[in-house]
Amino acid sequence: MSLLIERAHYFVSAHNMRQLPPDEGAEVAFAGRSNAGKSSALNALTRQNALARVSKTPGRTQQLVFFRVTPEAHLVDLPGYGYAKVPLDLQAHWQAFIDQYFRTRQALRGLVVVMDIRHPLKEYDRQMLSYAVQRGLPAHALLTKADKLSRSQQIISLNKVKKELHEAFGDTVGVQVFSGESRLGVDEARGIIGGWLGL
Repeated sequence: MSLLIERAHYFVSAHNMRQLPPDEGAEVAFAGRSNAGKSSALNALTRQNALARVSKTPGRTQQLVFFRVTPEAHLVDLPGYGYAKVPLDLQAHWQAFIDQYFRTRQALRGLVVVMDIRHPLKEYDRQMLSYAVQRGLPAHALLTKADKLSRSQQIISLNKVKKELHEAFGDTVGVQVFSGESRLGVDEARGIIGGWLGL
């Protein structure tokens, strides 16, 4: 059951392909622009307050952080992207690393892209989604911080994003409203992620 996701704990961090754990089992990657609410989403999904606090401050070494759910299932936290402060050579390294990870990682079962519901589908979001679509992997967008909007505003934003995603990627990308604060959409997202991980 997807409740197993609550067992997630820090496992390992990788700055390059050599440092990745063995390419086996199933893993789901989480991506999101800086301040989109990715850490809050991971914490809400795992019902832990500080799981994703291992996360990096802007501009520090970029790495993939693996959280182990079971020996065969992992959540992978990709560094928050969109920071102008990151040096260009580090941006280039990260771009090459993430590109290779998406092209070659057999354990990768799906991608969750976290977007602030008030500022969705920026260039970076589309780029990450296209990585998954090109690999034929399922992707799911969480429109976070939904508690900042009224219910009617949430529906308007959700429908707009659905339409844009359909035009760009067909039916390969799911989308939902989400709030780590109010726990809106947590069970729905857990069901999807748990399904990808085979939990």
